[in-house]
Amino acid sequence: MDLSLKVWRQAGPDAVGGFKSYEAKGISPEASFLEMLDDVNEHLNEAGEDPIAFDHDCREGICGMCGVMINGDPHGPQSGTATCQLHMRKFNDGDSITIEPWRASSMPVIRDLIVDRSAFDRIIEAGGYISINTGAAPDANIIAVPKEAAEAAMDAASCIGCAACVAACPNSAANLFTAAKIQHLNLLPQGQPERFTRTVAMVETMEEYFGSCTNHGECESACPKNISIDFIAWMNRDYVKAQFKTFQKTGQ
Repeated sequence: MDLSLKVWRQAGPDAVGGFKSYEAKGISPEASFLEMLDDVNEHLNEAGEDPIAFDHDCREGICGMCGVMINGDPHGPQSGTATCQLHMRKFNDGDSITIEPWRASSMPVIRDLIVDRSAFDRIIEAGGYISINTGAAPDANIIAVPKEAAEAAMDAASCIGCAACVAACPNSAANLFTAAKIQHLNLLPQGQPERFTRTVAMVETMEEYFGSCTNHGECESACPKNISIDFIAWMNRDYVKAQFKTFQKTGQ
């Protein structure tokens, strides 16, 4: 396959960026999207040019670092797929592909296709800890977990923190990410002691960095793990409950 690429190049956070055109020739349809970029970078290195900077780690759809906008779609044209697991057979010979980083003020470009996702780290940090007895390992079945709760928690825990939800949302909201990170704990018995304090802390930290959710649903469509926006509703419910509990205690 021979492809024409338009890639966003930006030397640093304060530099002026722009698109630059490249040719990707002889690409195997079985290559992954990142392997295609590897091939382009090899030719750039041979030509003495700076390679395209992009994030990656596991290349197994687990770490969430690989996300980029491909022809305007987070992670590209294949639903439920991270960029690293997108294969070139989803494109046609001769296609023109535009590649750019996530676009959100809360996630500034570091270089080329790499963005700063540390705002997500602040949300996770705000969640604090889970209270649990330490010592000898408890029996695996000592805490009964309803099957429905376990399955829903696992669905939420599949979030890889790639930020496709933020990139897809017209408001740059992070509600799907935050809801998934909250609810995979709040749905389980082990997550109950800090359930409401965790919810308030994470939601209010999220609101410092990201826009508001107005139920466009773009986040769910863009998510490579197909996480449902139902989790946002559950998060909102827990947030309202937390506010009510606070009012009962303090009258404010």
